[in-house]
Amino acid sequence: MALTKVGPKFQVTIPKVAREAIGLNVGDLVEATTTKDGVLLRPKVAVDKSSLAVLQVQAKRSGKSRLSVREIEAEIAAVRKEKTKRSA
Repeated sequence: MALTKVGPKFQVTIPKVAREAIGLNVGDLVEATTTKDGVLLRPKVAVDKSSLAVLQVQAKRSGKSRLSVREIEAEIAAVRKEKTKRSA
C-alpha cells in the first residue's frame, strides 16, 4: 500500500502502481465516491453527444433502430480497454 499526501488544494497524487493497474492517464476523468471505508475513485469517460449520434447511425446501418445504454457502455469499455493496451 502506498501513502499519498493531500495538497493545499485538496489534490492527491495517485501512486504509479495504482495508475498503471487501471490504465489511468493524465487528463482522464475519475468519479469520487465516499464509502464507509474512505473515498473510492473510479475511471470515467465523458462522451459528447455528437459521438453518441455517430453510434446511433452505426446502429441503424446494422439493422438496429438504436443502441441500448448497455451496448453503448460496452463500446466505451472496449475503447478504454484498447487505450490501456496501447499505453502499456
